[in-house]
Amino acid sequence: MIMNENALEVIFMRYHHLRFDIWLCLLLALFVSIFPAGLAERVMKEKYKDYTQEHTAAEGEIGGIAGDEIFRAQSVKDLEAQEKFTVISPGIEYRNCGSGYYKNHYLYALTLPSGERVAAAINMESVQTEGDYYSGEATLPVGQIVREDLSLEKEFIGQIEHSQPLSRRDFYVDMMGKGEKFSQEDYAGPVVMAVQVLTVMIFFPLFHALGAKFGIFPPFWGGKKKKPSEWD
Repeated sequence: MIMNENALEVIFMRYHHLRFDIWLCLLLALFVSIFPAGLAERVMKEKYKDYTQEHTAAEGEIGGIAGDEIFRAQSVKDLEAQEKFTVISPGIEYRNCGSGYYKNHYLYALTLPSGERVAAAINMESVQTEGDYYSGEATLPVGQIVREDLSLEKEFIGQIEHSQPLSRRDFYVDMMGKGEKFSQEDYAGPVVMAVQVLTVMIFFPLFHALGAKFGIFPPFWGGKKKKPSEWD
């Protein structure tokens, strides 16, 4: 496992000049943290398998692979007339015409065969490509309309319409369904980081206390000054 480079920033974010004993104890604590963090990473890797199973859309479901039985929409009118549908897109045009974050979703500007443009959340794992990846035909995942007023999110509209406006702003196409999930790094990262930071917070003062006890390091704070005797 690679040591998390942000651990120092989390613990000593604004410290620029530290005593040698502090740096040494910190480095020792970071070294020790590799082992529990590595264990946490392995545990989270196993848990991620269950997570991905729970967040995988089945074929024919929203966000899943679109079979031959799924209606091929050509226009906005088709989208609104069908409960479920898919869209055939040339090459990778479906992901190259603008995009942006809308609330918790990453939406692409999808150009329909009619030339109309709508916002769509697309599960890339369920895209089927025939022929060349860049110039062939891509059958997008099963989708459905979600009624939302996209125009309320001004920043998002500015992002997704940077080259051309959407034809409709009163809905977006959900081709993600329950297939939306974190990457393994994003899923496990916060837990691994927390374990590493907690380990450092435990072992750093422990190492320093042991060093101070044996006279290797100076104490963090000087000992209590002896009160002068009244006879001095």
